Amino acid sequence: MAEGRETDSGREAPGVEWVHTTDPALSGVRATAFIRAAHNGSITTVPRLRSSGPFHLHQTQSHGQWARVSMISSMCAPLGGDRLALDVTAEEHAKLEVSTAAATIALPGATGALATYDVRFTVADHAMLTWLPKPLISARGSTLHQTCTVDLAPTAAAILREELLLGRVPEPSGRLSTRLTVNRGGRPLIDQQTDYGGTAPAWDGPAVLGGHRATGQLLVVDPRLTTDHPPILIGDDPEQGHAVLTPLARHPAYLATATAHTLYHVGELLDTALEHIRNM
Repeated sequence: MAEGRETDSGREAPGVEWVHTTDPALSGVRATAFIRAAHNGSITTVPRLRSSGPFHLHQTQSHGQWARVSMISSMCAPLGGDRLALDVTAEEHAKLEVSTAAATIALPGATGALATYDVRFTVADHAMLTWLPKPLISARGSTLHQTCTVDLAPTAAAILREELLLGRVPEPSGRLSTRLTVNRGGRPLIDQQTDYGGTAPAWDGPAVLGGHRATGQLLVVDPRLTTDHPPILIGDDPEQGHAVLTPLARHPAYLATATAHTLYHVGELLDTALEHIRNM
C-alpha cells in the first residue's frame, strides 16, 4: 500500500491499495480521492486535492469565484472487486465545480466480482457545488453498485447530474445499481435507488426505461428557488426520449429524470430541464 502524503504545495501524493486474494469478492483496488474547497474572502481555493488509485485530480482554470477540479482516470476502473470512493467538501461560501474528463466504464475484470463506487459531498452554509461527470457506461458482464451521498447545509446550493448508458452497442447491459441520498439541514430531501440489467426486475419494461438504453437525472437544490411550478414534460418524440421535471416536497429543489435511446438525447433533455429551472 502506498500512503498519500502532504507536499509543499498543499497537495497529497497518490495512495492506493491493491488487494490480491483467492476470494474474488475481496480482490481489486481500494482507493479514495479527496477534494476540499475553501473561500479565502475573495475567491475559492482548493487547499486539499488528493489523487488516489484510478483518480487523478487536476485543478483547472478558475472562473470568477468558482474553483474547478477535473478528474482524469489513470487506469481502467471500476473493475470487478474494486472499492473506489471520492470525498468532496465545500466549506462556507466556497464555489466548487467537479467534473470528469471522460466517460466511466464499468468492466467485469478478471473475477466478475461486485465493484463499488461511492461519491460523498459535504456542502456548508452559503457554499455552492456542481457535480458534472461524463456518462457512466455499464459494460456487459460488469456488476457495479454506485452511491452518491450528499449532506447540504440549509443555505447551501448544489447541481448534481448523472447520465447512464446500459451496455455498449450492441452488447447487453451489465448489472448496475445506483443510489442517491441527499439530506438538507439534517432532513431527508431525496433517497432513491434504481437497479438495471441482469435479473433486476422490470428494469427495461414500460414502467422504467420502456426499451431505451440511456437514462439520466438532474437534481438542482437552491434556497432561492420557489417550487410552486407544476411538473413539466419535456420532449414529444418517442424516438428521442422524454424527461419529467418536478419539484420536490418541502425543499427548494427540482428533479429531472430522462430516458432516451442515446446519451446525446438524454443530455439534450437534461440541458432543457436546467434551462427551465433557470428561467423560473
